[in-house]
Amino acid sequence: MLQDIKKTLWATADKLRANVDAAEYKHIVLGLIFVKFISDAFAGRRAELLKRLKDPKDELYFADASEEDLVAELEDRDYFKMVNVFWVPEGARWEALRANAKQADIGKRIDDALAAIELENPTLKGILDKRYARAPLPDGKLGELVDVISTIGFGEDQSKARDILGQVYEYFLGQFASAEGKKGGQFYTPQSIVNTLVAVLDPHQGKVYDPCCGSGGMFVQSEKFIEAHGGKLGDVSIYGQESNPTTWRLAAMNLAIRGIDFNLGREPGDTFTKNQHSDLRADYILANPPFNISDWWHGSLEGDPRWVFGAPPQGNANYAWLQHMLYHLKPTGRAGIVLANGSMSSSQNSEGDIRRAMVDADVVEVMVALPGQLFFNTQIPACLWFLTKQKQQRQGEVLFIDARKLGKMISRVQSELDQAAIDRIANTAKAWRGEDMTGVEGFEQGYEDIPGFCRSVPLSEIAEHGHVLTPGRYVGAEAVEDCDDAFADKMTALTEKLGEQMAKGAELDQLIRQKLGGLGYEF
Repeated sequence: MLQDIKKTLWATADKLRANVDAAEYKHIVLGLIFVKFISDAFAGRRAELLKRLKDPKDELYFADASEEDLVAELEDRDYFKMVNVFWVPEGARWEALRANAKQADIGKRIDDALAAIELENPTLKGILDKRYARAPLPDGKLGELVDVISTIGFGEDQSKARDILGQVYEYFLGQFASAEGKKGGQFYTPQSIVNTLVAVLDPHQGKVYDPCCGSGGMFVQSEKFIEAHGGKLGDVSIYGQESNPTTWRLAAMNLAIRGIDFNLGREPGDTFTKNQHSDLRADYILANPPFNISDWWHGSLEGDPRWVFGAPPQGNANYAWLQHMLYHLKPTGRAGIVLANGSMSSSQNSEGDIRRAMVDADVVEVMVALPGQLFFNTQIPACLWFLTKQKQQRQGEVLFIDARKLGKMISRVQSELDQAAIDRIANTAKAWRGEDMTGVEGFEQGYEDIPGFCRSVPLSEIAEHGHVLTPGRYVGAEAVEDCDDAFADKMTALTEKLGEQMAKGAELDQLIRQKLGGLGYEF
């Protein structure tokens, strides 16, 4: 049902886009969805309070109150703040905007509403993007978009409304990533990758940090994971940083919608040169930094305390990200990072030396090779690095997992890891760490190497391989039973195919000779 709503909404909203670039349109649509949600949440809380104030059996009962008294009581902002609901001034409420959707100045009215909401809610200061008066939409389209978004019913049940909105918001982010193509990955990490990081790291409480947080997907999944495992919203505190101002706003809205408390720094800023959480030592770090960025270096980073294992090369930030994460971990903390495959084996500039120092210091815990085509925007194959400062178990060993065959195609151009694949990766890592796997099917006996899939490797063997961390090099090949019949059948089929192709090649040779002969070029 919700899937149909999401698809219909997207189809309608996308039709209104006309010739507007998806990157620009994204902020217009997501900003309006956000306003609709906070307005509905406010209206729902107000209706609930009014009912309780009139109910003699309720602890909030306001005895002998006139209508004016009740209206005045409902002006108390604390009633709203205590349940994480934003205060929405009268003129900024969705119904007021909807009533004026057909007016020529609807763009300006939306901007004014956003300014009024920011004024009343300091945590939203600088987060709402006031770009509607100059929105590059043809006449009337913005009003039509307001009408489309009016059809999303968030209802009065707060937690249900948050979930619906969160899912609509996430779906739209994914669709925009797809529509934007190359640029999409700047703010959207595919769900199955986020879920894999979260499942392996198992964050349950403490500080969670993402130094390149995009639209906040890692945080949202962490909260969902905690709730699904019996914890509660607020068991983790969220710290993030993002350099792109519009994406920084998206992240703040994405978290605010769900009532998640967050600290994304005072402003958008580059994590390397303007580290806004320099004193933070996190329990968990989850990150998908941009791959292989070449223009990250700045002279001020010379001799930075974060480069514990060596100065990263100025032409590639991969090893700067890895060291930044390690620097910000608590001694017992864990980090999970998505990087391009090249990071596992590159020895350009100082990368090989830094990797050797990290392996020798025993901070690399698990390496996972991922299937291809997981991302909307890049065909670069990716891997997962899991780091920890002080291994509690398995000192002097690294777990290698080759998950390249676990991808399932969900469209012609994209694959994903399904829940069974994610569970297999996460359970393998947990069993290897020595966690209690009682009742987990297939893991009752604890961890064991599986040829072609996973293997625990001592550091001495990794050194023999030049400190290369590519799982395929260590896990070996799958055990395949000898089957002469299968081989004979396959060989016959291949020989037939080769015969066909050679015959076709001879035909083409003849055709080329004829054509050239006709032009007077015999050979």
